[in-house]
Amino acid sequence: MFESLDQIFITLKHWILGFLPEGWQSLVSAILSLLPILVVFPTLFAITTWLERKGLARVQNRYGPNRAGPFGWLQPAADGIKALTKEDLVPRAADKVIHFLAPVVLVIPVFLSFAVLPVGRNMVAVDMDAGLLFFFAVGAATELSVFMAGWSSRNKYALMGAMRAIAQMVSYEIPLILSSVTVVMIVGTLSPVKIVEAQSGYGGLLPDWFVFTPWGLLGFILFMISATAESNRSPFDLPEGESELVAGYFIEYSGFKFALFFLAEYLGMFAISGLGITLFLGGWNAPAAWLTWIPSWAWFFMKLVAIILVLIWVRGTVPRLRMDQLMNFAWKFMLPLVLINLLAAAIWHYMTPGIPRWLVGIALVVGPYLWLGLGLMEGKKLGARKYRFAD
Repeated sequence: MFESLDQIFITLKHWILGFLPEGWQSLVSAILSLLPILVVFPTLFAITTWLERKGLARVQNRYGPNRAGPFGWLQPAADGIKALTKEDLVPRAADKVIHFLAPVVLVIPVFLSFAVLPVGRNMVAVDMDAGLLFFFAVGAATELSVFMAGWSSRNKYALMGAMRAIAQMVSYEIPLILSSVTVVMIVGTLSPVKIVEAQSGYGGLLPDWFVFTPWGLLGFILFMISATAESNRSPFDLPEGESELVAGYFIEYSGFKFALFFLAEYLGMFAISGLGITLFLGGWNAPAAWLTWIPSWAWFFMKLVAIILVLIWVRGTVPRLRMDQLMNFAWKFMLPLVLINLLAAAIWHYMTPGIPRWLVGIALVVGPYLWLGLGLMEGKKLGARKYRFAD
């Protein structure tokens, strides 16, 4: 019974294909594999917008959406209708073709990145041996779309926002990818499916997830910090600073084009969070053997919702960084920590399992934590002194 519930969508897909002629089966199979991606994640986007607005309202001691539907549940639908009906304004001096293509170029790669994420047992649209490489390759197209949006608008604020966004993305892509390399080193594969399978054991009190190792914990923290910056989430939402750049690179977009940028930002957050779950949190694996009766796809989405709630919490409580702080943090702290973590993972892998292995692993990881904390405190003091003298 539990197995049938876990594989209910796979069974339904094969049942539908059984009614079709053999020549149509491959095409319909591809459509049925991609259709859930095109339905589930945009639906989760609508739910997340409502959840985030209500959550931030609670943090700020206000109501949030409470007019469209009970408790504001229909607010995402109202926002979608508003975006579809608003006038599409294009600046007279803009490059209209590039201006139109920018949001499309941003959305398509984000949807492609979901194709290699295993959201459940036997539930991955494309099982690629180099799926992790494909994920980062298509994700790199976002820099191009951001530049297209900023440059084609013929607006100085938009261009400055695009340059700021590209600098941020390039800077934080390096620690993001290097923190993923630790998992690739340990497992020996670039396949997300095989990475999840490597974390399917329940040998002790804790599951065999990589986050429960010293190098995996540090790697997950570094990965999520970099993912937050890549997703343009607070406190790294510098490309759209209200005080200096207004809406940044999409300031000249309105109506449905602006909604596409908004959609791509949230879908990118889902995709990068899903990759973090795949690499460090066991993917669709349950946290304990006695909980395997819950469908694997349910575990994946429960973990995804948990990460989304943490990101909402961070947005409501952590203030935005300055641009110099953002870049210094990436190059002076994140990058050295990621390189140290690579060394820690290598030493951990070749040591004999046991207490000495844990002691060495903790020592290799706690040192960088202390170094990071002291460095941030010293940087805060220097920054405060610098701006005090400037005043």
